[in-house]
Formats: sequence, structure tokens, C-alpha cells
Amino acid sequence: MALLCGSCTAVPRTHNYYILLLSSETQQQITQAAMDAASAAPLHIAIFPWFAMGHLTPNLHLANKLAKRGHRISFIVPQRTQTKLQHLNLHPHLITFIPIKVPHVHGLPRHAETTSDVPFSLFPLIATAMDHTQKDIELLLRNLKPQIVFFDFQHWLPNLTRSLGIRSVMYFIVYPLSTAYLGKGPRQDQGRELTELDLMEPPKGFPDSSFKFQLHELRFLVATRKLEFGSGVLLYDRLQHSLSSADAIGFKGCREIDGPYAEYLETVYGKPVLLSGPLLPEPPNSTLEEKWVAWLGGFNPGSVVFCTYGSESPLPQNQFQELLLGLELTGFPFLAAFKPPDGFESSEEALPEGFRERVEGRGIAYGGWVPQQLILGHPSIGCFITHCGASSVTEALVNRCQLVLLPGLGGDLIINARMLSRKLKVGVEVEKGEEDGFFTKESVCKVVKTVMDDENEVGREVRENHTKLRNFLISDKLESACVDSFCQQLQDLL
Repeated sequence: MALLCGSCTAVPRTHNYYILLLSSETQQQITQAAMDAASAAPLHIAIFPWFAMGHLTPNLHLANKLAKRGHRISFIVPQRTQTKLQHLNLHPHLITFIPIKVPHVHGLPRHAETTSDVPFSLFPLIATAMDHTQKDIELLLRNLKPQIVFFDFQHWLPNLTRSLGIRSVMYFIVYPLSTAYLGKGPRQDQGRELTELDLMEPPKGFPDSSFKFQLHELRFLVATRKLEFGSGVLLYDRLQHSLSSADAIGFKGCREIDGPYAEYLETVYGKPVLLSGPLLPEPPNSTLEEKWVAWLGGFNPGSVVFCTYGSESPLPQNQFQELLLGLELTGFPFLAAFKPPDGFESSEEALPEGFRERVEGRGIAYGGWVPQQLILGHPSIGCFITHCGASSVTEALVNRCQLVLLPGLGGDLIINARMLSRKLKVGVEVEKGEEDGFFTKESVCKVVKTVMDDENEVGREVRENHTKLRNFLISDKLESACVDSFCQQLQDLL
């Protein structure tokens, strides 16, 4: 593992491992950044995330960190979704929810507001509905008069904010690595559509040559560039227009890990790239339901496998069943929470034949929502199987469970898995077929046993690396310094 930046000193270890130490110069920079942030006038920031709980929630985590420093936040949220977020607002005197009505679009269920209300196939209609809020957003911004607006998929927003004299920041809830690899880079200058062959190697000037992809992943990455995502606009064009027209680009991340990719993006897009810190989850203000406390409490510490597969992208039935059969095959107790596969009303309907009876007492396949952060913090959890979403990864890294990486279909998910498994070496990825991308129950079982076995060399290495990275992420100074620096860069934008 090599986490290096100009502000750190590195002590080499075996397996190319480094311990990060903050130099005295960096300590002085941290102190100065905190003093500058404390003396600057508070900002008024509007935050307008994509209508998905996986975007709204981490943006609210960011709002809490900004409000803690005295900044005022106007958080734009769909009307009925506000109640799902209120308990996460830790600074209600500074964070104000601004509810907006989501316009109805033909083909959407009447009360659909976010992607969690619809199947994946209808996500583009949610994007169209978001686009139809443009006039309402203009009126809101005229009345609110924020200095800065954070946004993500709303490619039309920078031109609107510019006309109102407001700065815009395209803020990603993901790490900068995936955008740096898959974005506009120098290879786009070829004047033709990219192919799988083009994406096999990183773009010219990219600061890392270690990322490799399977054929099915390359096909998917190329196909996503042609994905229409609301209002007749390609998803790739939404993102590229936003990146090109925003006043600055923001990412979850810190300089020590993500700095080279942020600097590369500054060169490509010719504008500031800001890192907000790792967005560590705040201590929850709720407790785990008694049913989960009782069930998890029946097993030894570190013995339970916990698996969630993203809140919005269900697995196909065959892979849903292979994953459950793989969990059964491990012999470990497990809790698996999924959306039902496409075509099924409930997860229960899609279970392998006889599965529930065979795992009774040691395994649960749950079709509803579970409090992931609280469950990951339970001492019985020893392993977490994740789809590699940035928020899930962060929640896992600050806990003690071991990581099994099973990336879903998404450019950032695939690249997160490679970063965690091959560069940081804090988890092990489940093997998939080169052509079809399918995994088997045997490949799931093998990786779970690898990370859970104290005597396995690979498992021992990822456990040691995870512990070191966890200690780094939760260190007293890291996130505070990142957020202070982020706030100072926002001030500089004005």
C-alpha cells in the first residue's frame, strides 16, 4: 500500500506498505488552515443533489461537516423525501431543508420522487423530472441568494448560476479516481468514439498504470457512454458538460490518497478540484433494533458475514441465488439484505429451493432496508460483502470487518474494487468470468474464507492493511484538516 503526498513522510514496510506520518510542516499547515477557516465569514451554500438516497444522504453528511464550521446550508430535497433525511440533520439551526415538488413525468408512478421509488429502468425518467424543476430552482436561487451551489447531474445548472452571479461546484460523492480514468482525458482528442481497446489503458498523463479491466467490464464502460439518461441527454454528456462548465469540481477524498488524481483532473479541466475529506459517517443518533441486536448477539465476535448489494441495483436472479448459495457454503452465520431480483415482488420468491430451511438459525436473507452503519459496527460482524459504492466502502473501512469486494455495474464501483484490492490491498475481490462477468457460489465462498481465516497469508495481509488504513482515516487531525482546507478553497472561489 502506498499512500503518499508531498505533505507526508513514508516509512517502507513489507508488501510495499507504508505508514503515513504527518510531518511538522504539515501539522503547521493544518493549524493554519483551521485558523483561516475559523476567521473567514460564514458561507451560504445551496446543495442540490441528484434525486437518489445514495446521493442525498452523503451530501447531507457533507452539509453537517460544513455547518459544524458555521456555514449556512440550504438543502434542496424532494417534498416527501424530507422525512427520510430529517434525523440525519445534526445542525437544524444552520441546515434548512428546501422542499420542492418533483414534476410528474409520463411513465413514472404518481408519487415517485427518487430512484429508490422505481426500478433501474425508470431512472432516466427521474432525471427528466429533475430537469423539469429548472424554473423552480431558478426562482428558489433568486430568493435564497446563496454564494455557492453544489450539484451533480444537473448539467444545466452552471449556466443558470452564472447568470445569477452564483458560483457552482459539481460535487461528486465518489472518489476522483474513476472520473480521472473515465473522463474527458487526452485520449478523447482522437475525434472518434472510444472502444474497449481505448479503455484498456489509462489516458496519457494519468498518474497510475496499474488498473486492469476484464472484457465484460470494458464492454459495459463503453456502453455507458451511450446511455440516455433523461430528457434525451446521454449520461456521459451530462457529466462532461457539468465538469466543463462548473466553476470548480469537488470530490469525496483526501490529498494523501486521492491527490494525484485530483491534480490530474485540474490539468484536464483547467479549474480547481477540491477534496472534502473522506466523509466519515457521524456517530449514529439511533440504536440497532432489538430484533437485530438479539440475532447478532447469538454469535461469536467477528464470526458473522454481512452482505448488502446496494439499495438501487438488484442482481439478476441467477446471481442473486449464487450469492446466497455461496454464503450457505461458507458455513458461517450470515445476514444478507437485497432488493428482489427483477421480475420478483419479494426476495422470498427468488430464494433457491430449500434454502431457508437449510440455513435456519444461522442465516437470514432479508428483503427490506437494514441500518448498514449500525450493523457494521456490531462486534459480531467479521466480514462485509459490498457492491463497492463509495459510501459503503467508507463505512466499512472505519469498522473492523474484513472486505469482500463484489462490484456492481458502474464505472466507479469497478474502479473502487480495483483500488481497494490491488492498490490499497485492504480487501479481496470475488472472481468473475472474463466474458460474462458472472460469479459462482464457489468463488464467493473462497473469498469469504480467505478473509476470515487468520492463518491465510492473503487474508492476513488485507487485515493488516485495513487496520493501518482505518487508523489513518479515523485519526484526530485528518478529516478536520481536509474539511478546513475545503472550506478555505470555497472561500477562494469567491
